[in-house]
Amino acid sequence: MLKLVFVGVWVSAVTLGSVYYSMQMASAPVESEAELERKAREEYVPGELITVPVITDGAVQGYFLTKLSFAVDKNKIKLLHVPLKESVTSALYDILVGQRLINVEDSNSFDLATFKTKVKEGLNKDFEDEIVFEVLVEQLEYLSKSDVARLANAANEPKQKPVAIVDKNGETAHDKLPGKEASAGH
Repeated sequence: MLKLVFVGVWVSAVTLGSVYYSMQMASAPVESEAELERKAREEYVPGELITVPVITDGAVQGYFLTKLSFAVDKNKIKLLHVPLKESVTSALYDILVGQRLINVEDSNSFDLATFKTKVKEGLNKDFEDEIVFEVLVEQLEYLSKSDVARLANAANEPKQKPVAIVDKNGETAHDKLPGKEASAGH
């Protein structure tokens, strides 16, 4: 009889602990006033597909295909002298060609989070203000020069798909704009 009481108390304690833990995990995170203010100014800007050549030893070896979208300050974006599209293209050339952030021969060294941070910092540096809050990488792929030639010259050959760039953590670029998932099914 005493064992039955202890089992009942133990089951009750475990149940209460589980409910308390799940409620703590389910409650909304507390956001600071600065974070709430930033979110009120935030606007998502969809990007365009950009092709950036990979140049090694003075010759084009292949092409990066990338589509980036951005969370930006909607008030500051209106005051830009250079449009966002052109600034992004320039920053991507600097990062992908100039800094060689992605080494095609050694894709294990690529870090997607670092790539996003470098793009964000590069754009904000070019704008001389914090305009870009977040970079979303919707697509980042590589086509070698031989793949491009084969696609251009072979009408009857099966088409090669671009190879997705995988970072050192095994993550690929697949960010989606908030709200885009719901409208994709309509």
